[in-house]
Amino acid sequence: MFTGIIEGVGRLAARDSIGGDARLRIEVGSLPFDRVALGESIAVNGTCLTVVAFDATTFEADASNETLALTTLGRLPLGAALNLERAMRPDDRLGGHLVSGHVDGVGAAASITDDARAQRWRFSAPPAVLRYVAKKGSICVDGVSLTVNEVDATGFEVALVPHTVAQTAFATTAVGDAVNLEVDLVARYVERLLGPSASQPGATR
Repeated sequence: MFTGIIEGVGRLAARDSIGGDARLRIEVGSLPFDRVALGESIAVNGTCLTVVAFDATTFEADASNETLALTTLGRLPLGAALNLERAMRPDDRLGGHLVSGHVDGVGAAASITDDARAQRWRFSAPPAVLRYVAKKGSICVDGVSLTVNEVDATGFEVALVPHTVAQTAFATTAVGDAVNLEVDLVARYVERLLGPSASQPGATR
C-alpha cells in the first residue's frame, strides 16, 4: 500500500524487451533509497512495481504486458520524469489516502490554468473511471493523492499548490500528456457491497 505522497522524482533510464514483456531501469533521483531490499514494492507513476535488482542510484522492475498496455509505462519516452513512492510502513503517517498502486485507467492532462499561486488542472478520464470520482473525494494521478474539486461527464479538476508542482513530475507534465489514474479504494468497495453484479474498472500491477 501507498499514501499518494511522492517521496522523490526519478527518471526512466531504460525499457528493455525481455521474454515478450519488459524490464524497466529507473534512476531513483531524489527518492530516499537507503535500506532498499529485493522484492520490495515501489510505486512508479502510481503503478506498483517489484524491485528485482538495484544499485546505489537505480533499480530494475519487470512490467507485464498487462501493465504496459493499461498504464503509461509502455509509452513514456526514455528520460521521462517519474513520481516515486516506496511502500508505506505500519507506523507511517497517512498523509494522502490509501493507494494500492493498481491503475484503473489512463487519462490525460486537458488544461492547466493559473489560480493565484496555485494551478487548476483538468484531466480527461474514461467513463469506467469517472463513475467512481466524486467532488471533494480523493483520486490518485500518476501516483499523487489529490482532492477532486469538480467532476463532469468527461473529466475532473484538481488544484495543485506550488509545492506539489515543484516536488513531483507535474513540473514537466504538459497538456495532452497521458496520466495513470487510480480511484479511491472506498468507492470500489462501496459498489461491491451495493450489488453483486456491479462492475469494477480493471486493475493492473
